[in-house]
Amino acid sequence: GVGKTTLIQKVTQALKSSGIPIDGFYTEEVREGGRRTGFDVVTLSGKRGPLSRVSSDSSTARREYRVGQYVVDLVSFEQLVLPMLRNVNHGSDAEKKICVIDEVGKMELFSQAFIQAVRQTLIGTGTVVLGTIPVPKGKPLDLVEEIRSSKDIKVFNVSKENRNSIFQDILAAVESCRK
Repeated sequence: GVGKTTLIQKVTQALKSSGIPIDGFYTEEVREGGRRTGFDVVTLSGKRGPLSRVSSDSSTARREYRVGQYVVDLVSFEQLVLPMLRNVNHGSDAEKKICVIDEVGKMELFSQAFIQAVRQTLIGTGTVVLGTIPVPKGKPLDLVEEIRSSKDIKVFNVSKENRNSIFQDILAAVESCRK
């Protein structure tokens, strides 16, 4: 709720407008009648699908992936995100592509295929990843901690206070990684 996605969208727009090849996805709140009912995955190519929705019943008859009141739609998430991630990994090294991954969080990490694809993208030499991870609370998420502690990754802590001033720093960091 501090504005990570909004910040990622601003950086993405700035990169796009300077003609840098960029692909990826972000998560967006879905609201109905003023209350949040879930999250959608939105790809930079304009596709959209459900990531999660508030569950109306508490039965777990079929295997459900839940985070709090939300039920995660793993099939929808994987159908949208995995082809894009696999595609970004097969780019040429001549011009580094930027891959936006917003976010590597609890809901997304129910997908083993997503975890693999993110790892592949992070070790890929032709890709610069611009992503978001949640602040640590509760049980650590393996991939998130791997990312946070990696020497090759620069982590910016976004807060309500710095979210506007940090924009240029993030943009500069992404651009320098492409060189």
